[in-house]
Amino acid sequence: MATGRGRILRQHWLGLQAQRGPLQGGGWPRGSAGPAAWRAGATGFRKGPGVKSSAGRTAVKQYARRGQHSEKSSNCSISLDRMPSEILLKIFSYLDAVNLLCAGCVSRRFYHLANDNFIWLRIYSTVFSPKRSNWKVNSVEETTVSVSGLSVEDKEAGYWKKEYIAKQITSVKTALAQVLQPVSPYTGLPVKTKEALRISGLGWAIVLKEKSGKEYIMQHVDLSLNDTSITVVWYGKNWPCLATLTTLDLCGVTPVFMDRHKPPAKNGLFCHFASPWNRKKCLCHTEIRPRWHSLIAKYDLSHLTESTMIGCDRLVQIFCLHPGLLVGLWKKEEELAFVMANLHFHHLVERSTLGSASVPYELPLHSPFLDDSPEYGLHGYQLHVDMHGGGVFYLCGTFRNLFTKKGCIEDGYVKLVVINFKNNREHLPLIGKVGLAWRTNIFDGFIKSCSIVDITLLDEHRKPFWCLSSPVCMRSAACPSDGPNFLGQTYYVDYMDTEGRVHAELVWIEETEEYFIVSLVLYLSVAKINHWFGTEY
Repeated sequence: MATGRGRILRQHWLGLQAQRGPLQGGGWPRGSAGPAAWRAGATGFRKGPGVKSSAGRTAVKQYARRGQHSEKSSNCSISLDRMPSEILLKIFSYLDAVNLLCAGCVSRRFYHLANDNFIWLRIYSTVFSPKRSNWKVNSVEETTVSVSGLSVEDKEAGYWKKEYIAKQITSVKTALAQVLQPVSPYTGLPVKTKEALRISGLGWAIVLKEKSGKEYIMQHVDLSLNDTSITVVWYGKNWPCLATLTTLDLCGVTPVFMDRHKPPAKNGLFCHFASPWNRKKCLCHTEIRPRWHSLIAKYDLSHLTESTMIGCDRLVQIFCLHPGLLVGLWKKEEELAFVMANLHFHHLVERSTLGSASVPYELPLHSPFLDDSPEYGLHGYQLHVDMHGGGVFYLCGTFRNLFTKKGCIEDGYVKLVVINFKNNREHLPLIGKVGLAWRTNIFDGFIKSCSIVDITLLDEHRKPFWCLSSPVCMRSAACPSDGPNFLGQTYYVDYMDTEGRVHAELVWIEETEEYFIVSLVLYLSVAKINHWFGTEY
């Protein structure tokens, strides 16, 4: 019994020594057996009278863990904090650009050392060295030293780091521009949008900002590609409290080095304060990688009110924030359940890559098309419309040779009839059960009468005139419509932004249990038309 208590007291004393750590240097005090012998002694511990073996093993394990942690932290502090800068610079000179940027995120000292111009000039010269010619005998290294050796000392710290990153971003943009150059004559959109998304490693993130200035960055969890749009979804368990949040920023996230990109971690929630190179502390221990953020849209979370709610089921209620954002809240807690962004392919890659973290990408200035016959109004327009929800398409149609007369202007809008209410042959059915499917990592559900609508309107020159992708809902009318050959409950679908409005009428047919679109009208802003054609309607 005395022997057992003595062993436990000895283990307790060793654990306290490990927690205190040595006064000078690392390791254990001279003459002690060290952690290896201590663990060996713990393994061969014999149970004495009055001593429970389970309690003894638990105590030994706890002290062992503390000792290991203290020993590692002590050695780490000695090897890093006390290491001369010359040695650290020598070590950094063997790192590539990605690992060098990551090393600069460790501490303030590492950040300044990792900005060394000599190291970054070597990386810059290796990647962007001029092409060799047969008559040149000097090596790349000799050319770099002879030409740029004196300019290194003249530049401020971090100059060549900025030059290298800027040129990497430019090369990514150039490669994407070449991929997106071919345009389909039928849709007016780039033919290889999906390929551009794949080769660029492009992803999307939402930035949730608190009133205190704290930010939470969450990488997308799931996405689905549609005919003319992409649906991006975020969900998880570690959402911040909604009451503390003020805004939500939607950003495209692109690897700075396209050849080294990795897919973003699922359910990756970050918390950080603003920094130039995306240095974040990741709660899911995801590897830190240099990525470029491009702001797409900014949303005010105070607008999650009854006026923006478009549907609900027994678990969640969903809100629509323009442009194209769907926010799901749990009914019981009124906290975030999921976020869904709907992005149209038109200028999607440019908006997701060419902006900055605080300023969105600005579209190039539009040169007005010459309207040869303004007195005849709009003619030769083409519309492609999709209605889908959760990967299921309810409507997919293309309407050609649309026109409207100059006199069809009401309240600042030009009326463009796509499906005529009085023409029975133009009415179209919706396939399947209309609704919006949602899911999180725990629950899933289906919200009736809600869906996503994608609109792609091309002008007479087959150029995209108006493109959108947004959640919509069907709202029942006060009285049923009496069509030419049917009688049923009428529903309205409406959408509106600064460029125009969409109004659709649907009728529920009891006999066949399906919806029919009996009217579809686009209202185009006169200001948009005048800006597009240089007219004065």
